[in-house]
This record gives sequence, C-alpha cells and structure tokens, in this order.
Amino acid sequence: MTLAEKILAAHTNKKRVTPGEFINVKADMVLSNDITAPIAIKEFRRIGVAKVFDPAKIVMVADHFVPNKDIASAEQVKLMRDFASEQGIIYFDVGRMGIEHALLPEQGLVLPGDVVVGADSHTCTYGALGAFATGMGSTDIAAAMATGDIWMKVPPTIKFVYRGKLGKWVEGKDLILYTIGQIGVDGALYSAMEFTGEAINALPMDGRFTMSNMAIEAGAKAGLFHVDDKTLLYIKSRAKRQHTIYELDADAEYAQLIEYDVSRLEPQVSLPHSPANARPVSQLKNMEIDQAVIGSCTNGRLRDLQVAAQVLKGKKVHPRVRCIIIPATQQVYLDALREGLIETFVTAGAVVSTPTCGPCLGGYMGILAAGERSISTTNRNFVGRMGSTKSEVYLSNPAVAAASAITGKISSPEEVKS
Repeated sequence: MTLAEKILAAHTNKKRVTPGEFINVKADMVLSNDITAPIAIKEFRRIGVAKVFDPAKIVMVADHFVPNKDIASAEQVKLMRDFASEQGIIYFDVGRMGIEHALLPEQGLVLPGDVVVGADSHTCTYGALGAFATGMGSTDIAAAMATGDIWMKVPPTIKFVYRGKLGKWVEGKDLILYTIGQIGVDGALYSAMEFTGEAINALPMDGRFTMSNMAIEAGAKAGLFHVDDKTLLYIKSRAKRQHTIYELDADAEYAQLIEYDVSRLEPQVSLPHSPANARPVSQLKNMEIDQAVIGSCTNGRLRDLQVAAQVLKGKKVHPRVRCIIIPATQQVYLDALREGLIETFVTAGAVVSTPTCGPCLGGYMGILAAGERSISTTNRNFVGRMGSTKSEVYLSNPAVAAASAITGKISSPEEVKS
C-alpha cells in the first residue's frame, strides 16, 4: 500500500484498502470555520443527536471574516461560538485564533498518521505532516461531528519526484505552481499526491505546508509528505498526544509516476484565471499591479514573512501599490514582531493585518475594484476571487510578491536585490 492507503487502512476495520474501494474511516480531527460551521451546525441539529462524538476531536476556527466585517459575519461567528460553548469543543476566536490551516499544526492539533477532515477545501494542508487530510462538504462534517466516521472512496496515488537543488528565491510555492501548470487543475483528480525527491527533502516545513495546501488546486483528494527529521523536529514541542508514523510498502502501487528536474526552475507566477496558468517570472514584462498580498493559509507562515522582509528591507513600496501583509496566526505575528519584521514592513510602506483569510476569498482587507490587478501569495485566482469579476489576481511566492510591490510591476526578487 501507498502512504495514503496505509493511513486509511489503519483507520478502518480492514487490513488493506485499495483504490476505488468505499470505506468508513474513523476521523482523528474534524474541522470547520466561520463560513462552513454554521451550515454543519444546522445539519447536526437535523440529525437529532444531543452531543458531538468527541469534543476533543472537533475544532472550530473563526478566521474568514474576523474581526467581524459586518452584521452577517458577526451572526455567523456567534452561532459557531455558542455551539462550541454548548458542546465543549476546541474553539479559536479573535485574539487567540489564526488562519485554520496554519493554526492547527502550530498548536499540535494535527499530527503524523492522522485522518483529518474539514469543511474547507484546503484541509489537505496537513498532509505536510504525513497525515491524510481532506476537505469535505458541511453536511459530511455534520455527520462526522455526530459519529466520528466519514464515508469515502480510497483514492489512487500519484507519486511526484522532484530532482535537483532549488535555486535562490525558489520555494515550495514555485514547485506546486509549476506542477499544476504541468498537469492542469484536474491532473490529480480525486488522487493522493505524494511528494518526494531531493528537492523535497531539502524543503523546509513551511514550503511543504504550501505544497500540500495547493494539492486541491490540481483536483487532488490529499497531498502527502513522508515524515522525516524536519517533520519530527516541527512536532517535537507541539504534540500533545500520541501519534503513529506510517511508511509505504516497498511494493506500493502507484497510478502514475511523474518526475521533474527542478534545478533550473525559476520563481513561478500563475496568471488569471487559473493556478494552472503558470509561467516563469522572467516571462512577465511590464505587468503593472495595484496591490500585493502576502499571507493566507498558503504563505502566511514565519518563513514566508522572513523572505518578504528580506526583499522589502531598506526599500519602499511603489506609491501606486497597496501592499498588505497578513501573518497567518497570532504566534506568527508575535514572532515577526520580535524579529523586527513588522517594523521592516511598516517602514517600507506596507500595512500589517490581524490574522485573517481576508482578501484571499474576496472577504475584506483588500478587495479589488474593476480593472485592478493584484499579485498574491494566496492559492486561487479564479474570476472574482478577490473582488470584482473584472479584476485580475496573479499568484506567486512571497519574494516575488514583495519585489513586485517595490517596482509596481510583476518582478523577480533579483531585480530589487541585485
């Protein structure tokens, strides 16, 4: 069995599972947020059970529209807050919260070998820890909250091997944008993406979270990394419970094997209106921008802010550009403050936000008007994703976004750091 199959089998009453098989799986963690939880809560009430299956295995995070941007969002959060209090489940609110997919690993709530389901498509982020994590609809999450079980089809696994050493300014974001550009937004449809190779071994945890996060943008069910010393170091001070590390079998069968030599890979930029529309940054000339966003569950971790600060230090944001920086969690914000990164951003002319999903989904804190163009470290650039349907979003890593904020046009970091 592959890594994904090993984890799933361990969470069923079966010794072996195979792709295409329908199974009932025990969940280690069930997640929802201020957009999806209210729907799940409503469906949970309809089931008619009084209590969730295990309060310690259910997490709700207010992160999309918080601090509340309007009355409607305040009502959504209040519904979730009241339910969390009633049920005694794990709940993160303003002042303690963060963007869910950065917060849960940081808090040690998801660990290697877990099965994690969430009412958010980017739940696949936790695959960076060697977990099987996937997004589901709110109705499925209601059933999971009631029973602790999920019903699913075992996905086939596609193995991706990245050979070579990454160049300067090339990050996990570039690997996943390049991959999606090669295989398309349905290239891994309902499959588990397994990331391996020399470039992956050298990739820091923040870059791994980024790659797993965007597995869904290739249509994948999950995106997994094998547990190594970097994973173990990450969870060492965070884990609050026992966990199991699973390894694939030597004779594991893959649906497909895809190999890339990434030693000459440039930073990538995905043009509107698809993550698959990836190009090397050198191919974009004189593409003026109005806004740069650095943050989100994809690229709002400490290393992402460190890279952005490295580019912005001693520079000024272009007078035509709004540069918005959003730490993914309160801890990331605090660490960035202690390192002097926040001062670097403010001095450069950027604005620093409280942790929130904000502009990524066109929520708030950076909505685009018609005709405006933004470069962003977020994960999606569909039509109207960040505001007007007549605006454009370009996806990149934090270094490219920071360099572009300085020049006022999509630029390589080499242009401002050479």
